Amino acid sequence: MTYTVEKIGGTSMSAFDDVLDNILLRPENPYNRAFIVSAYGGVTDQLLECKRSGKPGIYQFIAKRDEQWLAAMAELKQRLLLINETLFADPLNRRRADKFISGRIDGATECIQNILETCRYGQFSLRHYLPQIREFLSAIGETHSAFNTVLKLKTLGINATFVDLSGWDNQASGSLDTVIQQAFANIDVSKELPIVTGYAYCDEGLMKTYDRGYSEMTFSRVACLTKADQAIIHKEFHLSSADPRLVGADNVKPIGTTNFDVADQLANLGMEAIHPNAASGLRENNIELCIKNTFEPEHPGTLIAQHYAPEHEKIEIIAGKSKVFALHIFDQAMVGQVDNVSFDIMEIIADARVKLTGKEMNANSITYYLSGSTDNLNKVLYKAEKSYPKATITGRMVALISVIGALFNTNSALSQGVLALMDNGITPIACHSSMRNVNVQFVVSDESYQAAIRALHQTFFEKSNTTSRTCAA
Repeated sequence: MTYTVEKIGGTSMSAFDDVLDNILLRPENPYNRAFIVSAYGGVTDQLLECKRSGKPGIYQFIAKRDEQWLAAMAELKQRLLLINETLFADPLNRRRADKFISGRIDGATECIQNILETCRYGQFSLRHYLPQIREFLSAIGETHSAFNTVLKLKTLGINATFVDLSGWDNQASGSLDTVIQQAFANIDVSKELPIVTGYAYCDEGLMKTYDRGYSEMTFSRVACLTKADQAIIHKEFHLSSADPRLVGADNVKPIGTTNFDVADQLANLGMEAIHPNAASGLRENNIELCIKNTFEPEHPGTLIAQHYAPEHEKIEIIAGKSKVFALHIFDQAMVGQVDNVSFDIMEIIADARVKLTGKEMNANSITYYLSGSTDNLNKVLYKAEKSYPKATITGRMVALISVIGALFNTNSALSQGVLALMDNGITPIACHSSMRNVNVQFVVSDESYQAAIRALHQTFFEKSNTTSRTCAA
């Protein structure tokens, strides 16, 4: 019988009735599967910081020694208890769920208070404890959703098993692979349904290594180590030709089959089908990945396969990222010294904890496309100006938009894309054609982001002339 490892995203977890009906209870035999669950939608943002806006969460308050963290923790507790109230009508199960998460939050609060008290003394620095605090907080959301899922399934007669990889009470230790292998050593997936926390405590530190992509790493390693026949990610949307909120739900076309090369391009823009490091393990083990829409269980979804190659050239998706900071450095003295400058700037970028989305250069200038919080981006700009006082350094907000496909004529797509943008009154700031024939990228002003997505999607997907989409040579 086919064995699958499946991950349920946070937005889907918040629609738990649909998750039950469309995923967990859908097959007649609920076993021969393992589920990795994310925190309910928005909970990890509240614990750490908002992934999109950078709005501070509990962790950021602690890092700044802002006493608001206590009030934020109390607010989080009330939010999680309210989620329990909506899930459990039975008072007994409600009390069990409340007792579990209250114990975790109260324990975490006490632990952090002790750390902060210790750091009042000069011999101890909060900075050294922050990575562990971030890891500690990250686990709370996933343990809450996983415990609730198990409790709910047991009330429905399913032999669900709570697999807590969070390291609470030192339940697990070692590398990520060791922790997972220990947890699954005595689990028989033919008779029990493992519900696994998306966060796993391990020696390498998932947050330190993969930041917010940690649950996908757990998902990938569980699939590889337990030898899954297929990996499945359940999201609140189809992997489609563009964002339906921008181009209209009736205009988008779900992607049928593609490869991990396309998934990597999407991950670089923050539109993760799967984290690239997580995809690497699936590729190496030749495990196919299916992306499914939680709310359309009958739809086959998108299959991402290692060896897939399209029979015909075609563009599959228009994807983009707004609010990207373009850091441009120009210096006549840079000629012949570009590598040295690039090394210095990359160190500044790494120290500021911002993400490098793209880069372009010529003889005497380099442009870095960065994403992150406003404060961190300003730090990069300030340090770059300080390091190179004679250079002309500018920064502006732009949007990056990529035309992506497993195989297509990128030169043809580049010219068609430029014409499409110009016809809609959008002048590209920069354009790039990939030698790998998998993506073409356009840089436009940030205000033009949505209009540019619509213009490109209309050209490559909505016009009756199919040669626009295939971009044949």
